[in-house]
Amino acid sequence: MDPILAWMQAKQEDLLSFLRAMVEIESPSRDEAGVTRFANYLEEATRDIAKMKRIKAAGLGPHLLLEFDLGGARKRGKKILGLAHSDTVHPLGTLAKFPFAVRSGRVYGPGALDIKGGIALFVFAMRALKDLKIPVSKPVVLQINSDEEIGSDSSRALTEMMARDAACVLVVEPGTGLTGKLKTARKGTGDYTVKVKGIASHAGVDFLAGASAIVELAKQIEVIAGFTDLSKGLTVNPGVISGGTRTNVVASEAQVEVDIRIERLKDFTALDKKFRKLKPFDKRCKIEVTGGLNRPPMERTKAIGELFAIAKKQAWDLEIALEESSTGGGSDGNFTAALGVPTLDGLGCVGEGAHTLNENFLVERIPDRAALLAKLIAAL
Repeated sequence: MDPILAWMQAKQEDLLSFLRAMVEIESPSRDEAGVTRFANYLEEATRDIAKMKRIKAAGLGPHLLLEFDLGGARKRGKKILGLAHSDTVHPLGTLAKFPFAVRSGRVYGPGALDIKGGIALFVFAMRALKDLKIPVSKPVVLQINSDEEIGSDSSRALTEMMARDAACVLVVEPGTGLTGKLKTARKGTGDYTVKVKGIASHAGVDFLAGASAIVELAKQIEVIAGFTDLSKGLTVNPGVISGGTRTNVVASEAQVEVDIRIERLKDFTALDKKFRKLKPFDKRCKIEVTGGLNRPPMERTKAIGELFAIAKKQAWDLEIALEESSTGGGSDGNFTAALGVPTLDGLGCVGEGAHTLNENFLVERIPDRAALLAKLIAAL
């Protein structure tokens, strides 16, 4: 048996105890106290193998940089950058109705799959390399952002700065599906808000004096939905609408919030122009458009393909036939890939139900996923 895999199997219960402690520290986005408690625990639990640096984030818990102390020659040159996040989508109190549990071969709990399980895999991969005295030629840093689930506005600059000095980026978001495919491409994500201002009037007494923002918005939504172009992997989803005050008032205001996903950065400019050129059907109404691209797409490049090939070779040693995938969801790996830095995503746990009260991952895949991370880092 591969020695790293054997080590992981022997340490699986330790990993689960470490993970349980992290999951039981609830850390929703924007909960500064909860994210700080998580950071405090992680710093103490990894003190023997890593040094932690905290980067303050206004109104949020800190972003974290864990620099690992590993064997091998003195580390020089560009680093290997791991990416994760400490924030979860689950509000405080979720743990009471969805507690950490290991049953029927799966691990459950808020944030267990996305992404605290991935953090546990990365830390134990580093422990294996240290304990087994396997040399690593590059510095290894795990960056843990505190705002990934809310768009990464605060951490983006840090992520891009760290990536510019990285040989490659390894993202421990969950793998795709119950086979754990790695992610070599992700769609770019963005949001627009389209507001319509009309003219209010009494719906019974002065109906013709009004210009309904709701009626205008309904027509605009049909236009906006038509921006979708499946042949280009481009989707536009009007997701939330609001407006009006009472049924007997012609609405003076209405708005729609729109999600966009793009496979190729070159398609964004034309899409953005379409939003900016929206014109009212009723000339008495006015349209205001705000928003844009939040995360650029992670496009599969030759360098990403080469990085995946290295991972696939290491997986063969573990008797795992590793596959790749693309996904419509974004991660902080989108930012690093857009800079041209080879980025491999989906290296975390193998499970399903992320962002739900059924979030879980497979216990049997813990050893090989952690071993893959360790072997990949040692091979780079």
